[in-house]
Amino acid sequence: MASQSMTLDELIDTFGFFDDWEDKYRFIIDLGKDLPGLGTADKIEPHLISGCQSQVWLTHHLDGEIVTFMIDSDAHIVRGLIAVVLIIVNGRGAREIQQLDIEGVFGKLDLLAHLSVTRGNGLRAMVTRIKEIATGLA
Repeated sequence: MASQSMTLDELIDTFGFFDDWEDKYRFIIDLGKDLPGLGTADKIEPHLISGCQSQVWLTHHLDGEIVTFMIDSDAHIVRGLIAVVLIIVNGRGAREIQQLDIEGVFGKLDLLAHLSVTRGNGLRAMVTRIKEIATGLA
């Protein structure tokens, strides 16, 4: 199933289907393969998220009340983590994004416990930036 059409409940259910973390990592990487990349015009310094081990760029657009984030990275596992984050946040309003317990979802997936400290910090930096954007739009 393409990550762009996957719901949060489907993500959690699918993640629970795998018994070991090697399979979960493969699933995460596969989710990242479905993401559209950002063009070079969007891969600029103002869109770069600081605190990430890999290069990660984040843009967004607003369609009425709905915020859509576009995020890209130069690392396969990070693109997969981006896909997880986008499943959680995209298609929601700014106020709803502000109130989302994204770390709680990571907890349900037991994700942070299986990432390196630097990857976990990068993931948190991405979430922080998303929340900042949502706050600015609310």
